This record gives sequence, C-alpha cells and structure tokens, in this order.
Amino acid sequence: MLAWLLSGLLLALAGSFAIHLASPHQRWRASALAARPARQAGAALLVAALIALGQTLHSVVAIFVLLTWLMLAFVLLPYLGALIARKESR
Repeated sequence: MLAWLLSGLLLALAGSFAIHLASPHQRWRASALAARPARQAGAALLVAALIALGQTLHSVVAIFVLLTWLMLAFVLLPYLGALIARKESR
C-alpha cells in the first residue's frame, strides 16, 4: 500500500518536473527542454501517477491527492530553481 502511494507521488513529481522544464522561464537548465516531448512525457507520468495512486486510494481521493501534490510542486519548482540559480551566480 505504501509502495503504491510513494511511487504515485514520485511519478507525479517527475511529471511536474518534466512539464516545468519545458517552460521557457525555468531556471534549472540553461535552456528549456523541447516543449512537446517534455510535456507529453510529463502528461504520461501524471497518468501513471494517477493509476498508481488509484491502486491504494479511492478514485476521488487519488485525484484530490494528485492535484494537491501538483499544486505544491508547481509552486515550489520555480522558487527552488531561482534559489539554485542565485547560489550559482555568487
């Protein structure tokens, strides 16, 4: 049960990271990833995360957990990228 939950959360984090790296304003890399393949890979990872979460949680709860986790990831990733870029510029 815990393995499905953790794998779902990690897959969702990887999916949100892939989608974020496709953004032209990301600060994790010098240039953004190719938009279409990165977004498709991110979407596939998010679907896999929903399936993994659905193995251990009810469907409505799995969707709620996934969306809440994505909100957290999409808010934190730009700030962490800016923090890393700031440390590297020093």
